[in-house]
Amino acid sequence: MKVIRLLAVLLTVVIGGAAWLLSTPYQGFSGEAHVDIPRGTSSVAMSRILSDAGVIRYRWQFLAARAVKPHARLQAGEYLFLRPATPWTVFDRLARGDVFFHQLTVPEGNNMFDIAASLDRLGVIGGARFLAAARDPSLIRDLAPEAPSLEGFLFPDTYRITKHATAADLCLQMTGRFRQAWAELQTAAAPLATATLASLIEKETAQAAERRLIASVFHNRLKAGMPLDCDPTAVYAAQLEDRWRGAIYRSDLDSKHPYNTYQHAGLPPGPIANPGIEALRAALEPAETRYFYFVARPDGSGAHTFSEKLEAHQRAVVKYRREIRKAAQAGDSGAVSRGSAAGAAR
Repeated sequence: MKVIRLLAVLLTVVIGGAAWLLSTPYQGFSGEAHVDIPRGTSSVAMSRILSDAGVIRYRWQFLAARAVKPHARLQAGEYLFLRPATPWTVFDRLARGDVFFHQLTVPEGNNMFDIAASLDRLGVIGGARFLAAARDPSLIRDLAPEAPSLEGFLFPDTYRITKHATAADLCLQMTGRFRQAWAELQTAAAPLATATLASLIEKETAQAAERRLIASVFHNRLKAGMPLDCDPTAVYAAQLEDRWRGAIYRSDLDSKHPYNTYQHAGLPPGPIANPGIEALRAALEPAETRYFYFVARPDGSGAHTFSEKLEAHQRAVVKYRREIRKAAQAGDSGAVSRGSAAGAAR
């Protein structure tokens, strides 16, 4: 009888001790711990990885939690641990798939080269891999059969990326967001032409109130058969040929590349950046104007002066250049404005 009581006491102590160890937070790492659980990893291997990282004290703790919940589906991925956690909490996070995400923010007007640079800075996927995937237009063939790449359809937004995400995964997310935005517009217009025009609008102005005015200039010039003379298209042509030097040179404007709208009338073969929904809306609903020209204002506001006649535009260009020279002499770099200045202006 005494033996039975002793065994019962010992069992109670063991169970109580085990329960205490399973419910006691532990941190055997300093700072933060990133734990990568590859696909197909067994529970035993997971317990070793977590123990080696200092997330749990003993391997058996994780295996005990697994024995209590044998049907839980433990998910692969990268997990971030910042503070002490109990083995139960660790097990629950893996069961919920509470993986760590890298956050990629793509502003309106970013092109695929900008996105690739952001991915390199994040240290995920890799810019070169992303560019290779973005140059394959198969994901939007049904929407835009003649699109030369995914440029223009990589919708600006904030995306959560896991360590094991591929460039194809990200492109699928981004084009999926474009499809949602396009459906919201409820239009029968051609997606490729609309996205192309919207990308020019997005690159030409930082002012939301000017989008429809910029769109009207491009619409008017297209109807008149005039070249669009859009500086950002010359920049993009240089980027495609890997010769962009950070500033526009005469050789860029003289380039015969198909995207250079100084040398070719009409829209370029495809978008030069990824427009947001408001730029798409402006491309579809331009303002009713007689403007054919615009030039940046020299006040650094990002706004433009619009003109119907070439003579008025030339006066605006002279004023712009005069004020920019004054600002440069005074050392006021803030007066230099975004946009093409004489962009759609020749």
